[in-house]
Formats: sequence, C-alpha cells, structure tokens
Amino acid sequence: MPDPADLQSIEVFLTDPNAVLRGKWLPGSDLAKLESGVAFPYSLLGCDVWGREVHETGLHITSGDKDALCQPVPGRTVRVPWAQHETVQAMLSMRHGDGAPFFGDPRNVLERMVERLAERGVTASAALELEFYIYERCANTGRPHPAGTLAAGPEGQHMYALDDLDRRRPLLEAITQASAAQDLPIDATVSEAAPGQYEINLKHRDPLGAADDAVMLKRLITQVADGLGTPVTFMAKPFADQPGNGMHVHASLRGPGGEPIFADPVQGPARLKHAVQGLLSTMEEAQLGFVHSFNGFRRMQVGSYAPASLSWGENNRSVAVRLPEAMPAARRVEHRLAGADANPYIVTALVLAGMLKGLDEAAEPPPASTGNAYDDAALTRLTPSMDEALRRFETSAFIADALTEEFVRIYCAIKRAELAAFAGHISALEHRTFL
Repeated sequence: MPDPADLQSIEVFLTDPNAVLRGKWLPGSDLAKLESGVAFPYSLLGCDVWGREVHETGLHITSGDKDALCQPVPGRTVRVPWAQHETVQAMLSMRHGDGAPFFGDPRNVLERMVERLAERGVTASAALELEFYIYERCANTGRPHPAGTLAAGPEGQHMYALDDLDRRRPLLEAITQASAAQDLPIDATVSEAAPGQYEINLKHRDPLGAADDAVMLKRLITQVADGLGTPVTFMAKPFADQPGNGMHVHASLRGPGGEPIFADPVQGPARLKHAVQGLLSTMEEAQLGFVHSFNGFRRMQVGSYAPASLSWGENNRSVAVRLPEAMPAARRVEHRLAGADANPYIVTALVLAGMLKGLDEAAEPPPASTGNAYDDAALTRLTPSMDEALRRFETSAFIADALTEEFVRIYCAIKRAELAAFAGHISALEHRTFL
C-alpha cells in the first residue's frame, strides 16, 4: 500500500449481476474515510449489460433511486500497478443503512451461501480458471479475429505450446507481476485450444476469496493488456468458428473437523457422486446463472470444448461435471458450464448449492460418460434457448432458496430486458440475406 501522502486516487467498485464493475474514483485523501462506507445507489445493481436502467428491477426512480452504504471488503484494498500515478482500488459490498447485506449484490449472495455451509459444519474450497482471447482487427473491415499463433496449418491451433507463451511473454509476465502486486494467487498459464486463446488458473482458497480473485484478475488482465496495446476479451463466444471462453470452477468440501469429505476411503467416493448428482439435478434450473448472456448460449455447441448436456465423468473434458485425476485429499468436482463472462459469485454459489443438495439427498448419478459425451444421444441436452433458461431459473424453488428471492427478481428482470433487446435487433446477416 502506498504512503497515504503520495496517494493520488482511489478506485471503488461493486460487481453487478452481469459481472460488470461499476464504481467511481475518489481523491487519495479520502482513504481514511473508506471504513465508514461509500454511498452508491441501489440502482447500480439494476442495470443491463449496456448500463441502462431496468426499471422492472424496482431499484430506480420508482423507489426514489435511494443510496445504500457500501463497505470495503477486508483485504481487497490494493495498489493499482497499471495506473500512471499512485492509485489503489477498493472492492465494496452493498449494505442497507442498518448494516444488513443487500441481496441484490451478488457478493452478498455467495457470502450467504458460505454461511449456510458453515451452519451445517461444512467449509468449501474453490479455484476458478479463466479463458480469454487475444484478438486483432482486420485492417480493411475492422472485424475482430484471434491473434495469430506460430502454428502451421488451417486451424492455427497450437495447444499448450511454449512457443505461444514465449511469443506473449511481455503481456503474460506483466500480468504475473501485477497479480503479485495485488496478492492474486495465480497458478498455471497455458496456451489453449484455439489460436490466440489462453487460460490463467487461480489457486484454491475459500469460495468468497476465490470469486474475488476472479473478479480482480479479469480486470487486471484487461487493463494490463490495454496498456500494452494488446486487446483481450472474456466474451463467451467471440468467434463463431472457434471454441468459446469458459470459467471452470473446482470445488471441494471439508467436514466439521476440517477433514476432506471426499477423501474418506469408505464414504468419500459415494459422497462425491452424491455431490455430482446434486449438480446434475439442478443444472437445468441453474443454467441461466452459468450462461447468463445472449452470446453465451452460442458457446454451447456440440464438440466445441463446452458442455452441451447433463453429463459427468472421471477425467473427461467432454462433460459438464468432471472429476479430475487427483490424490484422495484433493478429490473435487470441476464444473465446466459457465462462460468466462459469467458472474463468479453467482456461479460459485450455484455450484456450492448444488453440491449441498446432492449430499442432502444422497442420490446416485446416472452412469459416467467414459468417451465423447457429445456423441451420446441418450444424454439430456441443455437448452440452447436463453428464453427457456430464463423461465426455468425464474420459477425454480431451488434457485430462490440458493440465491434469495430478492436477487432472482432483480436478475431475471435484467435478463428479460437484455433478451428483448437482442430479439429486437436485426442482424447484418438478415440484411445481407433478405434486403
């Protein structure tokens, strides 16, 4: 943390339901005032992805557009290493005037889920993996396309190639250095399944911290890349002919004594399968939380490295819920459905809620997929329709219980407004076809 006397600016922000960071800049002299809270309107969390007010949320002028008091998240006021002058950023959570959490704030929703686990004597550990593209724009058309790789051949793939990491060394090393400055525990960095696509993994920690890490890492990558003139995107499906960007969640549970629930040689394997079944049985209801954007549903294509069905398997990347190869103490689930543009707090809350439901019901999952799950016609396909996913999400008792009725009302109003906007847009393809 810089000397307060040298501090030029403070960036304060909240994460809205679309995972868009909304906030403002304060003078550096206000650092001491942060602990007393920062006023933000409730309506900040009732905007669509374009930042427009969605009045159906009830958070805007119909309620007087009231202010809430937002408190800094402990340990999340950190230096901004890419700023030109001494700057810190402070992550906030939104509270009512009496200090109670406002459950329109996605972070508070996840915090409530963590508290629910604690009431059951259960603690969780999570780690998120984020995929993104480095892209360029065509000089003639301005259309974006994946940044080139060193690979030969028509596909341009160079999966896990060290050459691709070397080629992007200035950006990737700058990301690593900035992450260290913000105490973000990044782990492996790999060249992914498409040209210009990379993945950065975060280390396991408590679920709230893991989701905070993902929010901060996405901003860090974007800002560092922008400073180097290298645009990146976490868009779920930026290119029709290439794999989409995912956000994979690894999650495990511990019992009252801190023992890994899934490591027990007698009960562990069965409980792990129960958690898997909980995730599968709630996945259709929860889909809109994992795939929250109109574009995100384009990512769910058969054979595209994104799950398209209610499926699970041991060490199998064609399924929605994967059990990675691991020693008993590290046994966990990897939930692979979410797009990289999804809200990490909501995604993580839904994963934990599904696992808890599975443990409570102790039901067996269907047989594991042992080959290519995309080819298995017997598997139930996840809907490609945002409209259908919205209806299931909005009417689900499981979702209301997991995320609170207040959040579901706000979230669904936003998603319905976004869906209507896309449905009312005439695409360039339609003009080229029918004009």
